[in-house]
Amino acid sequence: MFQPLNGVRVIDLTQVLAGPYAAYQLGLMGAEVIKIEAPGEGDWARHGGMLPDLNAKAMGLNYLTQNANKKSVALDLKSPQGLAIMQRLLATADVFIENFRPGAVSRLGLSFDAVRAIKPDIVYCSISAYGQDGEFSHRPAYDHVVQGMSGIMKTTGTEAGGPQKVGAPYVDYATGLNAAFAIVSGLHETRRTGKAVHLDVAMLDTSMLLMASLVTSHLSAGWMPKPAGNEAWSQSPSSGAFETADGLLMLAANNDKQYRALCNGIGRPDLLDDERWAQAPQRQLNAAALRSELVAIFRSNTALHWERLLDAAGVPAAKVRALDETLRERHCSQREFVRPLRLEGEPRELHLPTLGFKVDGKVVAPTSSPPTLGGDTQAVLRSLGYSDEEMRQFQDDAVFGVPEPSPATRP
Repeated sequence: MFQPLNGVRVIDLTQVLAGPYAAYQLGLMGAEVIKIEAPGEGDWARHGGMLPDLNAKAMGLNYLTQNANKKSVALDLKSPQGLAIMQRLLATADVFIENFRPGAVSRLGLSFDAVRAIKPDIVYCSISAYGQDGEFSHRPAYDHVVQGMSGIMKTTGTEAGGPQKVGAPYVDYATGLNAAFAIVSGLHETRRTGKAVHLDVAMLDTSMLLMASLVTSHLSAGWMPKPAGNEAWSQSPSSGAFETADGLLMLAANNDKQYRALCNGIGRPDLLDDERWAQAPQRQLNAAALRSELVAIFRSNTALHWERLLDAAGVPAAKVRALDETLRERHCSQREFVRPLRLEGEPRELHLPTLGFKVDGKVVAPTSSPPTLGGDTQAVLRSLGYSDEEMRQFQDDAVFGVPEPSPATRP
């Protein structure tokens, strides 16, 4: 098995999406991830998703998506006993992840300096909306708010339709991946130097980096992006979205080689002989006329017909699909970017994301189901050396809730 983080202990004090997704990546790579949750409440995402019965059990799909391969410890960090347990946990940890608003964990007694004093070589990762410094750092945000702040919405959609957000919470997921990359880098750095590192991962920074070419072009050349609709970034008239007999086709024929393959692939080599379109500069000058020719051609048949024809010709092209259409493609099952898991007592299969890359031709998939709230509290505390009497006292003091066993995973 691919487990480069085997032996690494991660304390995951995050909730909702970006933070848990970062910790999930580490868990898939073999790290022991201990998720710290408030007793009786847990991760806010536990109660959200498209299956109400799972929401009622605090095992909603919004939570399940990025919390497999973890343990759950219910702990009241506002109590002296809860904080003491957390400090004892941190002394055994390699990584600490938090996604509170800047300053909030410091008020809990878990600032970088406080944690570094406990574990001098800790990798401490703070995930927030706008970062740990800057005049916006105090602001809370969610994915769609950051999309609005970043400028991406004013490049999406059309002038007539107004700004549009990206349909999926891509900033959250990209921030989670960015944080996981930062943490793995931080582990290498602490092993090199023996010193703690504080990683500052921001949703806005991540969003801006996803638009790196736009930012560079604006700052370097004064270029201002406009709503691009379905047009290609290249602005080539033989690229972008084209209507077909039954939907849209996305096409990329940017350079001369691709343009020649396009004309031959659609059975119109005569387009190559027209001096208006013989070379890329001429095609750009006469873009409207070329688009008109191509639109008429593509409307004569279906998007899937053109996709297959152009694929055979070596031209990048794809029918615009709905999610269910894409997932029905055999390619998706062959790539295995999701794997089925089953919760104990649940008749339905869950389909959870695997690691975002294959290793030696194989996927890296979750091996244990997402834990119930507090399901591993007693086991983790015993591993720290707490006695049954101490845990009974913690229970009496409401430091943690009554834990339930984590659901078993069945193939």
